[in-house]
Amino acid sequence: MRTALILLFLLAVAALPGALLPQRSLNQTLVDSYFTQYPWLAPTLDRLGFFDVFASPWFAAIYLLLMISLVGCVLPRAWEHLKGLRQRPVAVPTNLARLPHHDEFTLDMDADEAATRIRTRLKGWRRTETATTFSAEKGYLREAGNLVFHLSLIGLLLGFAAGKLYGYEGQVIVQAGGGQFCNTGILGYDSFRAGLRVDGTNLDPFCVKVDSFTADYLANGQAQSFDAAIGYQTRADLDAGVTTWRPFPLAVNNPLRLDGSRVYLQGNGYAPRFTVTFPDGQKRTGQTQWNTVDPTTMLAQGTQKFARPGVTDEAQRKLTGLAITGIFAPTSSGGKVITSVFPDLRDPEVAVDVLRGDLGLDDGRGQSIFQVDQSKIDSGALKRVARVNLVPGQSTTLDDGTVVTFDGVQRWVNLQVSHDPGQDYVLAFAILLLLGLFSSLTIRRRRFWARLTPITGDDGVKRTVVEIGGLARTDRAGYGEEFDRLRADLAKKDD
Repeated sequence: MRTALILLFLLAVAALPGALLPQRSLNQTLVDSYFTQYPWLAPTLDRLGFFDVFASPWFAAIYLLLMISLVGCVLPRAWEHLKGLRQRPVAVPTNLARLPHHDEFTLDMDADEAATRIRTRLKGWRRTETATTFSAEKGYLREAGNLVFHLSLIGLLLGFAAGKLYGYEGQVIVQAGGGQFCNTGILGYDSFRAGLRVDGTNLDPFCVKVDSFTADYLANGQAQSFDAAIGYQTRADLDAGVTTWRPFPLAVNNPLRLDGSRVYLQGNGYAPRFTVTFPDGQKRTGQTQWNTVDPTTMLAQGTQKFARPGVTDEAQRKLTGLAITGIFAPTSSGGKVITSVFPDLRDPEVAVDVLRGDLGLDDGRGQSIFQVDQSKIDSGALKRVARVNLVPGQSTTLDDGTVVTFDGVQRWVNLQVSHDPGQDYVLAFAILLLLGLFSSLTIRRRRFWARLTPITGDDGVKRTVVEIGGLARTDRAGYGEEFDRLRADLAKKDD
């Protein structure tokens, strides 16, 4: 136990850098900023693993040693509690008068009748007896509670470990109005964090379709509720080829639970829709989620990229790509420079720059969906050909006859899928742990002994001298009052 306490203290100290320093797993931007502010200190801290504390080898070593120490401490204690649970009451002490609770009295009855009275009064106690002695004990469930508590602690740790090994968590953005997501592989996610034993090839399949999203706001713009009407199909539905969707009201505090996974509603935003009509009459429509830059007013920024259809020459493709980039206000303030004054869709408007040139789509490098490559603009490969504010239904015409139309806007929702195979075991062991702790703290373990000595009085009447003693095995057990009641019941005279 001493070793476990020392390791627990070391674990708390080792976790301090994770609370005081930015962590890569939470915010890479803050880590980069720390390197900029402290260029002389950050590399040293990085080599020591202080920017990824909870995944560092030294933190894992302390955690592993603590686990081993706890198991090594808990299992022997559990074994001792199990032996104590099976023990029979202790034999009657030689001198009962030395016990904290004791008394002696004489009954006007023979030893057999006195034994019957004691036996009746000790009903429900675990006891052993001889012809003239009684050993009884009560409160064995206290040891059972201790046993359940210690074993549940190990089960709880194993449940957490199973969740970390075989669980995963992913986020995906799905557009409302019919957007779908299927949990069939990691490529369907926008971000994915897998457990140590998860390779992303054997996920529990299910599908979700977002039919609509509703957000309610107070008059001051504060969010009151977020609700998404979704449909879902389970593994059984997919295997059976079912085409219908099961409805479910997904909300912030009402996740969808199916096939061992939970689907949470994490966030929402807007996805403006644009249609580009090229001079030859061909049209292309694009709708991509824009990044929310102000959660209070839901002001968003983003871009929509279009490659001109029918152009196969690489040089021409680099000259004819179009990007619509700018900001979107769900409730526009109006004016030349727009901003959002309310988070709901009351007066939507976009302020966009239309860029033409090389979008870098053929460079073989990944691109952000929220912005264009700034280096293309700096080099002149992308040039601005229009700057305009548009409301839904409005359009602008470029110098070559291309027409850009702002069609409207659609909501999107951010869903988080969490799969933790150990969660049911964690819940069960946590409940057992609390029940075991409660019983070990509330149930009182107490012992009682009685010795009978038959005597014959001068009047020839057979009597029995009863000597009793009691001992509580826990402090402040309140055994004195119970012992007094036992003594009063045994010593009362028959009518």
